Amino acid sequence: MKRTADRLSIVALGGVNEIGKNMYVLQYNDDILVIDCGSKFPDESLLGIDVIIPDIAFLLENRDRVKALIVTHGHEDHIGGIPFIIKQLNLPIYATRLTLGLIQGKLREYGLLGSTRLHQIDSGSELTFGDVQVRFFGTNHSIPDCLGVAFHTPQGTVVHTGDFKFDLTPVNGQHADIHKMADIGKNGVLALLSESTNAERPGFTPSERLVGAHIEEEFVKAEGKIFLATFASNVHRVQQVIDAADKVGRKICLLGRSMVNVVTIASSLGYLRLPDGMLVEPSDVNRLSPRQIVVLCTGSQGEPLAALARLASGSHRQIGVSPGDTVILAASPIPGNERNVARIVDNLFERRANVIYGPGTVTGMHVSGHASQEELKLMLTLMKPKYFIPIHGEFRMLHQHRLLAEAVGVEPGHTFIVNNGDVVDFVDGAARQERKVANGNTLVDGLGIGDVGNVVLRDRKVLSEDGILILVLSIAKSDGKVTSGPDVISRGFVYVRESEGLLEEVQRIALHAVTQLQQPKTNQWGAYKQAIKDDVGKFLYTYTKRRPMILPIIIQV
Repeated sequence: MKRTADRLSIVALGGVNEIGKNMYVLQYNDDILVIDCGSKFPDESLLGIDVIIPDIAFLLENRDRVKALIVTHGHEDHIGGIPFIIKQLNLPIYATRLTLGLIQGKLREYGLLGSTRLHQIDSGSELTFGDVQVRFFGTNHSIPDCLGVAFHTPQGTVVHTGDFKFDLTPVNGQHADIHKMADIGKNGVLALLSESTNAERPGFTPSERLVGAHIEEEFVKAEGKIFLATFASNVHRVQQVIDAADKVGRKICLLGRSMVNVVTIASSLGYLRLPDGMLVEPSDVNRLSPRQIVVLCTGSQGEPLAALARLASGSHRQIGVSPGDTVILAASPIPGNERNVARIVDNLFERRANVIYGPGTVTGMHVSGHASQEELKLMLTLMKPKYFIPIHGEFRMLHQHRLLAEAVGVEPGHTFIVNNGDVVDFVDGAARQERKVANGNTLVDGLGIGDVGNVVLRDRKVLSEDGILILVLSIAKSDGKVTSGPDVISRGFVYVRESEGLLEEVQRIALHAVTQLQQPKTNQWGAYKQAIKDDVGKFLYTYTKRRPMILPIIIQV
């Protein structure tokens, strides 16, 4: 009998044609390995949703074949979905020391730490799952302990870069394993999956070390308190803030839950150097001179509930921004967040603060953690892949990355721009994209995972736009006649005291709708409710041009 050809497949479950919730799958015959498990924040259309995570229906259908989750680094868009996924699919997790520390904090919060299998790896680790050997190489990014992954299979080698840039003067001294990357490429790479975030930016991404000099310069000039907002997970940036504060003799106060968590974990693991006595509590800030304080906080993206937003609005319980204080936004706004950031900047100027904001190229307070075009071309040149799959970016970024790949020698037609759910299969060293797996967004609302769908979101949208009208009436069990009501309750639709005539007409129409259908000793609750919705809805739209949610409640007495 002729042996069926081995099949190697790459499945995108998240992170292509979007920024966030990264998840990719490598399958070789019956062995499935998962790379990253991230989350992303919802836009304003997803009312009440906390986070969005990947749809893992494909993994649940093949749960007996899934061997491990390999995590490239500790950013939310790569680890944020882990607690929610682990509840459904308890995988062993492989990650570096700092990444594991951040994952452990999340699992502890959800009561999953004791039941989850965690394994520490580094750039020298080697793992074997069936016929797949997994090796790693160190990369630079805006958080320590980042890895690229090489999967060696009988079909060929598949490389996933993770998020990366080439920083030749890294703040923490962890240089990228360029020689190891070259060795992998020298031995042949069947397919490269490379991040595309900065594929539209020419040149090289500057070193994080440059930011430290600008931070120190502003700290020297500042007269009052200093407030600096940045991503909590940017441990390199946090270290440079600590170093600058120490040089000018200031203490640091941490604001924001994620900032406190990351600094606590990173310092306990040795990734942050904190001089003794450097940290002070928020309650102690007002006891010190303004020239002794740096407030390191979250909220650089204009999040309305983050520490910076509360400081800007004057609603923080313990600390306030005073005239002459310096506020530094050490991060560029992510596309879509510009309006929220601008609102906060306006509020800070109203408080007569000295605000340093804007693109990092202007302020010097931020550099990206992602590779620009020349670095992306360098990765492609090192790996020399036969096939290329650009990932981690919106479509225009993926398209630009494809052009870069072709410019350095990848054959036209050998690049696959996929969508979430798409599968690229490799048989006998040849690739094709012909099938999909079930895929979508899984919405997390409170403790509910995936229980909020389109119907619920549509109801929330109606409630947010036109409000709700509740009609309560009682019907006698004996003869089916209305004994009381309908009483009308309006929330978010009209102000009752100014709309008495309108609501009286609503009562009359609802009563008429029920009376028309009444029959003795019959229970037509569904028909009654639908008639009320139809007749009242038509009337309200005619006279108000609004469509509130109409909720009839019928009580049998």
